Amino acid sequence: MDTFTEHAERVATRLGSLHARVIGTGRMTVLWSSMFVDSHTWDRVIPLLMQGATTPRRYVLIDPPGLGLSEPLRRRSSIAEAADAARDALDALDAPGPVDWVGNAFGGHVGLNLATDPAVLRSLVAISSPTEPIAPDLRRKIGLLKPILRIAGPVGPVRDAIVGAMLTEASASTPDILGVVIDSLQRPTRESMGTALRSFIIDRTDVTERLADIRVPSLFVASDDRGDWSPADAQRAAALAPNATAVTMAGSRTLIPLEQPEALAERILAFWASL
Repeated sequence: MDTFTEHAERVATRLGSLHARVIGTGRMTVLWSSMFVDSHTWDRVIPLLMQGATTPRRYVLIDPPGLGLSEPLRRRSSIAEAADAARDALDALDAPGPVDWVGNAFGGHVGLNLATDPAVLRSLVAISSPTEPIAPDLRRKIGLLKPILRIAGPVGPVRDAIVGAMLTEASASTPDILGVVIDSLQRPTRESMGTALRSFIIDRTDVTERLADIRVPSLFVASDDRGDWSPADAQRAAALAPNATAVTMAGSRTLIPLEQPEALAERILAFWASL
């Protein structure tokens, strides 16, 4: 990234002002991060994409509503409304046409919504993004953590549960990787993170039937250590979506861009080259 500069922008949306980091110039490529964390989870993969891309790109790394340095989320929302907020953001950023979208977990869910409209997206990479709602037992466990998160913040058992859901044990024992997650957890307010948790995880709906409506080339990236979106789940989802393929990243859980940046960058670059 030595020949590129980075600057920050704030973009107005129906879910508040979103914080965006903009790097490079060229084809607009939007990266939207997972729940709980923010744009810094892309920091290990961005240099690799910039080095390997055959086309100059303008990378826009967006902190999701209520997370990172974006404005606090003040009311209950939904992934569908987050997708509308993403459209607002693209308008505010003067997107010159359909963009390439790379989303991790929450970001992938938003991308699945947008990918039904080829006027908005040119392509989709959905990373660790289950198309089904969370299982009832997991929903109950998360529901028990939500009041603690709202009152005390991401500390103690709540922090451990979030880290355990995001990272493999090997990654969680790597200070540089764990530090990105811990730092991300400190940026939003407790109330905002609790509202985002309810809106974008607990209330997540089943989008399996909508996969057939996707109208752009898509790459579904699964990990080998996320129980609610296994490699087989990703393959089934890809079979339902026109012009979609699925791949698996070993040694990762939810935050594949942080855990396996080299392998992920290689897959994304090959996907872009095939468009």
